Amino acid sequence: MRSQDAEAIAVTALSYIAGDRTLFDRFLALTGLEVPALRQAAATPGFLPGVLDFILAHEPTLTAFAADAGIGPARVAEARRALDDGPLRESP
Repeated sequence: MRSQDAEAIAVTALSYIAGDRTLFDRFLALTGLEVPALRQAAATPGFLPGVLDFILAHEPTLTAFAADAGIGPARVAEARRALDDGPLRESP
């Protein structure tokens, strides 16, 4: 998967999360982010992979997101792997 396609899936996932108040509140709580800092955080290298990690960590959320996005759950995992290999990867 191309990194652009993986990023698009991650952005779609973020939009999905933001569209569900319960899910969004859980995302904020788990990440420690506050709404005003979200835009700045979204520009950091690890943010989009983190969004996909959040989706992948809960099977019902993964299943619901994949259905909403019209993709298979395996495609979400593939996107996450592509972001690891893409330009967003941080050097050790």
